[in-house]
Amino acid sequence: MKKSFLVLSLILLTVSSFAQTPRPFSIEGHRGARGYVPENTIPSFKKALEQGADTLELDVVITKDGKVVVSHEAWFSSLISLDKDSNRIPADKQRENNIYKMTYDEVKLFDVGSIGHKDFPQQEKMKVAKPLLKDVFTEIAKFVKANKLAAPRYNVEIKTEGVAGDDVFHPKMEPFTRMVYDVIKDGKMLKHVIVQSFDVRVLQELRKIDSKLPLALLVGNKDGIEKNLERLGFVPDTYSPNYMLVNAALVAACREKGLKIIPWTVNEVADLERMKTFDLDGIITDYPDRAVKVFKR
Repeated sequence: MKKSFLVLSLILLTVSSFAQTPRPFSIEGHRGARGYVPENTIPSFKKALEQGADTLELDVVITKDGKVVVSHEAWFSSLISLDKDSNRIPADKQRENNIYKMTYDEVKLFDVGSIGHKDFPQQEKMKVAKPLLKDVFTEIAKFVKANKLAAPRYNVEIKTEGVAGDDVFHPKMEPFTRMVYDVIKDGKMLKHVIVQSFDVRVLQELRKIDSKLPLALLVGNKDGIEKNLERLGFVPDTYSPNYMLVNAALVAACREKGLKIIPWTVNEVADLERMKTFDLDGIITDYPDRAVKVFKR
């Protein structure tokens, strides 16, 4: 009788402990800490980690010589870029500064930090170039070791301009995804990376390359989860909607399908507080310090 009671007590204790274990929650630094440091640069990624981000969200494109570069656009944005002669790039000429038509030696001559960003008045201005993805992995590994920080995860977004952008702003999907995958694999980062995209073709190709690689579907439309997953053709690891699309029904649908849900890009404290009321797996933000404060990491 006593033995049975002890066994039952242990079972109840185990069940209780599982029930009370909080869901792991990820704070992802959007392009690093874009609110404070020029986006998608090594200094920005370092700042995000200093502020408590555990995941670095970044974007990648391809150069003429097949290098994987960290950049939100496949060209140099007029909002943040100076050309090799330190001239501002006119808005109507920015797409002519096509990274896919340049070698990386040409790309690194452009300055993407000295102007700052008009939407981020707290952003520090500095002369800085777009880095290679492989160099981000290397430099951040050195940084976390030197500062006794936990090694981050990476959320790598493969940027495309859709079918119209194939062979114009980027390779076709099979070689594009293979180039990115090889950099991740060569950097021994497969266990530390999730790859995301708005373009379902990217995720479909990556699933062929490596069925174990975690994938996230980015969503900015109002078509609904069923239609978006139907378009993709399989259930990924993560559903990543614009935060304004998040409601209780969407969260419930994700849970029913075994999906993680991580919305983007949540910057204002009031919006962070609202996101906290949902059962999320993380958030993507330009201000990791604000998210850390709200979610009490």
